[in-house]
Amino acid sequence: MAIIKKSEFKNMSKEEMGKRLLELRKELVKLKAQVARGTPAENPGKIRAIKRTVARLLMFIHRTEEVVVKSK
Repeated sequence: MAIIKKSEFKNMSKEEMGKRLLELRKELVKLKAQVARGTPAENPGKIRAIKRTVARLLMFIHRTEEVVVKSK
């Protein structure tokens, strides 16, 4: 679930992007809590992948908002 391709972003509605962003942030909090407790991570690269996906999703959301504002 952590990795989302650009082509998938283009097909998502704004509501779907918001839901996916919320899910990813919740998952990131859970993984960070595991690390803080000292529990070994199942996949150490998953935190990094989720962070990057959140950044990509936010960038795509802001980019679509800019297009809407510029078109007005």
